[in-house]
This record gives sequence, C-alpha cells and structure tokens, in this order.
Amino acid sequence: MVCKDPALRGEVVGEVPGGITGCGIANAVRLHEVNGVRLSTGAVVDCPTARAFGTWVERGMMPAVGNQGGGVQSIRVAASYACRTRNHQPGARISEHGRGKAIDVSGYSLRDGTEVTVLRDWGAGRNGRALRQMHRAACGTFGTVLGPESDRFHQDHFHFDTARHRGGPYCR
Repeated sequence: MVCKDPALRGEVVGEVPGGITGCGIANAVRLHEVNGVRLSTGAVVDCPTARAFGTWVERGMMPAVGNQGGGVQSIRVAASYACRTRNHQPGARISEHGRGKAIDVSGYSLRDGTEVTVLRDWGAGRNGRALRQMHRAACGTFGTVLGPESDRFHQDHFHFDTARHRGGPYCR
C-alpha cells in the first residue's frame, strides 16, 4: 500500500531531484498495481496523482470495460515522471511529467489476452467506445486530460495530470 490507499500497490521512492529547474518530486511513489490491475511499468508520480489515477481506474476505466474479455488485466503506461519540457519542445514550459503530476496511458490488456490501444482502437467499435468513455471519465478527476483529438502529440495515448486550472479542468 502507498499513499495511505489500499487500492494502490507499489513502493515509496522519496525525493526525486530534477535535472533542470522546476523538475523533481518531493515525495514520490512507484505504482505497480491499481485496484488489482497491473501496470506495464512502474509509474513514478506524487500521491495526489496516484490517488487520482486510482479513482479513474475504479470509476472510469473499469466501468467502461465492464466484463468484456473478463475485465481489465493490465494498463500500458506510456510515461510517468520525466524531467522534460511539454511535448519535448525546446523552450516550452516544464511538463507536469517533470513534477511527478502526470501519467500517460497508451492502452490496456483484458484477461482473455485482448490488447486495446489508443492508437489503433480510438473510434473503432466497442473498444473505441470504451476508450472514449474512459477519456470523458478522467475529466475532473484530473485537471488536464488530453487524447487523440487534442493535438498531434497525443495521437497514441491519454495524458492525465493533476495540474489545476483557474477555469476548471482542461479536457481535449
């Protein structure tokens, strides 16, 4: 258990220093499992982001998938902590990934072995509908939600971060 939440499995990492000004995490954790669903790779984030991700898995992802293929077995994590600028663009502001406040999801696996990816399945049949439902469900739980229709940088994954915006959640 991490972040005082029994649904979150992983380990405490502690302080993660940043390589450039504005990066780093004071109290990082590495998530391996959320609500009984394995992550493809350990996701290094802060506790508010870990808890938001747990909420999304429970209230957004699992209901969208339901019992299809036996339910969700694992989540493909495309990125978590990385000290970098937004979209790796020179001169851009520091990404929320660089603060430990973001996680990217590129797909998931079902218990029957079915692989669903944002790149291939967005907008295609039942899996596409499930992905759209998951994307919508993340809005509000996260401060920023980006997906395939937001811009060219997010064609193959969902970006979720816990940054808060004055006008409310930013979801595209």
